Amino acid sequence: MLRRFFAHTDHHIGRVVDEVRRADAERGTETLIIYLSGDNGASAEGTVHGAWSAPSFQNGVHEEPEWLLEHMDDFGTARCENHFNVGWAWALDSPFQWMKQVASHFGATRNGLAVSWSGRVGAGGLRSQFHHVVDIAPTIYEAVGIVSPTAVNGIEQMPVHGVPMGYTFGADGPSNRHTQYFEILGNRGIYHDGWMASCFHGRVPWIRMQGYEFDGPQERWELYDIRTDFSQSVDLAAERPDKLAELLEIFDAEARRHGVYPLRDAGSSKHGEYSVPSMLGDLTKMTYTTAHVRMPESSVVNLKNCSWRIEGIVLVPETNLHPVEGVIACQGGNMSGWSMWLRDGAPRFTYNCFGHEVLTLAGPELALGEHNIEAEFHYDGGFGAGGELVLLVDGIENDRSRIERTVPLVFSMSDETFDVGIDTGSPVGDYPHEFCCTIAIRGVTLERLSEPGVAVRSAETAGKFRAALSTK
Repeated sequence: MLRRFFAHTDHHIGRVVDEVRRADAERGTETLIIYLSGDNGASAEGTVHGAWSAPSFQNGVHEEPEWLLEHMDDFGTARCENHFNVGWAWALDSPFQWMKQVASHFGATRNGLAVSWSGRVGAGGLRSQFHHVVDIAPTIYEAVGIVSPTAVNGIEQMPVHGVPMGYTFGADGPSNRHTQYFEILGNRGIYHDGWMASCFHGRVPWIRMQGYEFDGPQERWELYDIRTDFSQSVDLAAERPDKLAELLEIFDAEARRHGVYPLRDAGSSKHGEYSVPSMLGDLTKMTYTTAHVRMPESSVVNLKNCSWRIEGIVLVPETNLHPVEGVIACQGGNMSGWSMWLRDGAPRFTYNCFGHEVLTLAGPELALGEHNIEAEFHYDGGFGAGGELVLLVDGIENDRSRIERTVPLVFSMSDETFDVGIDTGSPVGDYPHEFCCTIAIRGVTLERLSEPGVAVRSAETAGKFRAALSTK
């Protein structure tokens, strides 16, 4: 599957390049092409066995290998949101040591880059100068003669940290970039004039619920001479403690200059001191309208690890010319989420847990006029636990069922959103993409009816930060 994907990518990138070259020949222009083959190393968040449902492992719930084998035919199709396992990630990052998240080592950060500029780049071949992704913008500015502005619309701009790479177009040789720091989740490193000091913080990417303190016994700084050891295979820390000490001083200076401190680990006891505050604050209730579409999960009232109510007020007009159907409101997608929707004039409510368990309650066909549709969830308490789901229409209970487990952290980190009047992402329930509502929606109110205890709240805070690490 990966081979086919790479072939597909190469083919279509080739089409773009061919078209650019055709246009250059027609207009007599020379287009600078910069192609970077990735954003980081291969991701190992898919766990040791891989994953059928990305939201499953993002919420810290791993799928058993027997279950994965039973659903193997789904992989690569619209029926799942799969992720390859740790072994494939490591293979894809070879010959480097690590992968995405472990920014202390090149497996997490090093990608191939190709530059083509007819008449401006030399006879091709490899270049060995050290450069960083932040050097791409200054390279373009230099190529077209643009000076980076110090202010835009009266707003002072941060300095551009990159170094132009144009000098490499002619030939190989010494590098104009001398220093670059790296840091993600406590995995940190520093490059300086051909040397690299690297510190793996301790948590492997495929284990979510784990944290370490900084400078603890699990940490050890390594030292590599990148000039002769590009894959960081020979640790020279014991042989050159003087060089390691020099690089550690440089890392500290760069970290202070670029605002790297304080270092953060989502699982450590100090994480809460450095966490980003929620934009919702203490808000527990909000009414939304059809103006609210494609809203990120973090900007909508959180209905996890609590009892809740979703209330939709709709109007079936006397002159309705279309079937009464469509999504009233939804959040998430086909791998996790909820949706209040209509089919054949009757309300439905679907709760989707990781795509594994999908429950739909149904109500009666709506008569003409205004109606109040409510979904209430009575929570057992705890973290990702179950409860009783009830569907009411105009205050009358129409259907109920038990949910054995719920999504504790995030419905989706793959661009699924909250929508009113439409489902803009993959369908949460058994209906087509978008599935626009054909009747008027007065408003949809989301309300938390209970609050988790301190332990659950702490697990939520740490878990959300960890889940964010596995976003694409």
